[in-house]
Amino acid sequence: PKTLIIASSYSGNTEEALEWLKRSVAQGQPVLAMATGGKMIELAQAKAVPFIQIPTTGIQPRSGLGFSMMAMLKLMKLNDTIKSARGLAKDLLPAEFESQGKEIAEKIRGKYPVIYASMRNYSVAYNWKIKFNETGKIPSHFNVFPELNHNEMTGYDVKDNTKELSEKVIFIMINDSEDHPQNKKRMEVTGKLYKDRGLQVENLELTGATRMEKIFRSLILADWTAFYTGQGYGLETEQVPMVEEFKKLIE
Repeated sequence: PKTLIIASSYSGNTEEALEWLKRSVAQGQPVLAMATGGKMIELAQAKAVPFIQIPTTGIQPRSGLGFSMMAMLKLMKLNDTIKSARGLAKDLLPAEFESQGKEIAEKIRGKYPVIYASMRNYSVAYNWKIKFNETGKIPSHFNVFPELNHNEMTGYDVKDNTKELSEKVIFIMINDSEDHPQNKKRMEVTGKLYKDRGLQVENLELTGATRMEKIFRSLILADWTAFYTGQGYGLETEQVPMVEEFKKLIE
């Protein structure tokens, strides 16, 4: 059986997503389009491609994950997961995470945040990184265990001639009780090695009764942290003018 290709673009105008849709149609591959509108929905209608139109709310794509996720779950008929997600939408109160997010933002002020997690939580660490970029308007980086222990960590074996490069880095370790025991040990030992070299390390525990709850609690906390990071620098936190400038230049 052929694999279903899902071409997803929140705006409907993402260049690479549109390219995949066009290629899939040209090659006769089973494909579905998902967007709020834009060229993607227009193309889907013109080519008789099935599509899911996400509600247009005016929010930035990074804040529209819930819409995309529910559409995917509906498509795959994962009804139990949909029920759980709707329950979380009612039970998780974003305001409860605000003070912690503000506290973390204060700790990283003037720092370059590097986010670490296990490979299992790759997407969680990546989300923190892009939230610092898009909302906080600061540089950030992420990596995962165990890969970083084979290479990246050696860049933080601080020496007199290089300490100026690393003294502004703050490491945020995302811990998960469900991580592999050896990865838990790797995080603990790596954190100790970094602290022994005078580097700042902060630990964040993923909390929640289910994996989905853990993920969304972390997403909300990342939103607040990035928001107060940008606010701390006196920056506008929602719009992404550099991305828009870039899009115009590549048209």
